Amino acid sequence: MSSTAGDQRSLFGEILDWMLAPLLLLWPMSLALTGVVAQDIANQPYDRELGEMAGLLATQVVIEKPAKSGGTPRVRLSEPATLNLLRSDDVDQVYFQVLGARGEFVAGDRDLPVPEDLPFSRSLQYRDDLMRDERVRVAFIWVPLPNDPDSHGVLVQQAETLQKRSRLATEIIKGVILPQFIILPLAVLLVWLALARGIRPLNELQQRIRKRDSGDLSPIDVRDAPEEVAPLVSSINDLLGRLDKSIAAQKHFLADAAHQLKTPLAGLRMQAELAAREIDAGQRDPQALKEALQQIAVSSQRAAHSVNQLLAMARAEDQESALRPQPVDLAALTQEVVRDFVPKAMDKRIDLGYEGADPGGAAMLSGQPILIGELLRNLVDNALQYTPRGGTVTARVTPDPFGQVLVLEVEDSGPGIPTAERALVFQAFYRTLGTGVDGTGLGLAIVQEIANRHDAEISIADAKERPSLADDGPGTLFTVRFNLHPATP
Repeated sequence: MSSTAGDQRSLFGEILDWMLAPLLLLWPMSLALTGVVAQDIANQPYDRELGEMAGLLATQVVIEKPAKSGGTPRVRLSEPATLNLLRSDDVDQVYFQVLGARGEFVAGDRDLPVPEDLPFSRSLQYRDDLMRDERVRVAFIWVPLPNDPDSHGVLVQQAETLQKRSRLATEIIKGVILPQFIILPLAVLLVWLALARGIRPLNELQQRIRKRDSGDLSPIDVRDAPEEVAPLVSSINDLLGRLDKSIAAQKHFLADAAHQLKTPLAGLRMQAELAAREIDAGQRDPQALKEALQQIAVSSQRAAHSVNQLLAMARAEDQESALRPQPVDLAALTQEVVRDFVPKAMDKRIDLGYEGADPGGAAMLSGQPILIGELLRNLVDNALQYTPRGGTVTARVTPDPFGQVLVLEVEDSGPGIPTAERALVFQAFYRTLGTGVDGTGLGLAIVQEIANRHDAEISIADAKERPSLADDGPGTLFTVRFNLHPATP
């Protein structure tokens, strides 16, 4: 009744299977046990009747004293005519036998078997045996000899076939089993109805959830759910709460992103409209057109940078990409990023360099190369943005001698970051006031997100104690500590 392989599992079917399977397994056992009990019940009245006939036969035994001293007692039946009564039965074949003290045949059926290990007892006993290849029930008793306590005495046996017993046992079995053919389907139906009634609260809970509006992320009332599924409802409420916060954060992010894109796009439109008006007015000043085009280029560059940062933020938040780690040579990747920013550093007359481990050495970690490269680019770009002309920016990769972590450092000789703002700079669209630096405020937020994806720790400190720094400011030192994992392709 449960679902087949590949299909969706049914809780109703699972419970029904586990309830009906024992019932269907116990039913054949009940039938077998009923047969054994019915046979025992059928034997009881006929055993009593058979025992009475054996007792009657024992009363007919006459033991005569021997004529000479030391002789063997003689055994005979007092009324042989009454023995015909012992054989009267309309259904079964009846047999009897009387054996003397030495085992000699006295009366009855000679071929009625006598087992070698037949137990000796003065009380009536029963056994099952075969007579002429037919199963019989035998009642037997030992009649003692007078003045001879050492002898077993005379053996009296009364036997009959089992047809009456089989008929009675069959009738008992029918009387017990036939009602079960009605009770069993009724029990299955009642179990079905009980389960349907039992899981009705789950169906009602499902309907309430299904009728909810797509934007309704309010918690589900646990009091309306069955006690057994209350933990599941609590987990769903926890998921809804986290989903609500995530959606709120995304809405806030999109609003800030729209605001950040609106400024450069508005500048583009304004400069384009200004240039068009000057052309329509007949002005042909090349310098004015050149300045308008330069402003359009700057606004376009800002818009493109904002879009690239937003795409980088989306890649950093991609859960699936974090599940595909690859070996990353952090030293080689850092040198590559530093080389890419050399033209920008030369344009601002900033000394940009690399220190630390060599490529292909101990600076290997397991992660996403694209995301780690984005982290490096944002750190180096942020350092170049805030470092004044003539300053210094240095990127370092330092392996841990114990092989536990891999340390990445990016330091600059800029104005530094106040201690109170160091936790805020990792928020999206946050920018330190008073620096005069144009940006989107997304760079360090991307760095934080990528560090979290790689189980890395990032910290900010002043770099003023390093002798290689200029005296332009306290400088900033960004430190990222990567936990080393086996770098397997």
